[in-house]
Amino acid sequence: MTFQYIQFQTDERGVATLTLDRADKHNALNADMCDEIKAVVGEINNNSSIRVVILAASGKSFCAGGDLAWMRQQFDATREVRIAEAKRLANMLFALNTLEKPLIGKVQGNAFGGGIGMMSVCDVVVAVEGAKFGLTETKLGLIPATISPYVLARMGEDRARRVFMSARLFDTQEAMALNLVAKSCPTEELDAAVETEVLPYLQTAPGAVARAKQLARSLGPKIDEQVIDFTVNQLADCWEDPEAHEGISAFFDKRKASWVK
Repeated sequence: MTFQYIQFQTDERGVATLTLDRADKHNALNADMCDEIKAVVGEINNNSSIRVVILAASGKSFCAGGDLAWMRQQFDATREVRIAEAKRLANMLFALNTLEKPLIGKVQGNAFGGGIGMMSVCDVVVAVEGAKFGLTETKLGLIPATISPYVLARMGEDRARRVFMSARLFDTQEAMALNLVAKSCPTEELDAAVETEVLPYLQTAPGAVARAKQLARSLGPKIDEQVIDFTVNQLADCWEDPEAHEGISAFFDKRKASWVK
């Protein structure tokens, strides 16, 4: 399968690397990119030779979140179209969250919004020191809707509420305290740190690993179609509020939104 926005490679050990490859847009997620990630997850699940997956990114940023041009298109869309578009992101995150192989996040740069969601569906995240993170949606008059089940599951409600609504940025050390990042390291040590996380899975029974992951997920917070539909509708409600129009318009007009003091 040929991809436009991601790269996918597997080495002789069965270690696969899924790389976000929109560096010129800071790996912002658009609809086609979400569809490509969801498709490759299906390939991974059907490939018994793959033992573990690394989620990486090209360029300086890990993921800037949702592509704002994609979001801007929702201004003139119907509610049905808005829900369908939001579900493309939601279904991609659900696919990654239910991936049958271990998923290791290799975070080489900043992550915002949907990028935090992608980190939250990883089984473990290694991030470089000096990276910045944030749930920045409320600056745009939106909410972190489709990513919310995974962020809350990762951080816990009490920790998530420290950063969920304020849109403030936080560093790698705070990301560790929030349980978003498991380990941090200098940039030059990132490859080795990720390899340390990979190696144990090459010594374990693949079927048992898959069953153990499914067990852990089933005993954690329930994230099913009903939860996903609820979050998607919450986002659709936001798009019907004038704040979203003001926030996105202000971004593209390079001006302050009306609520900025």
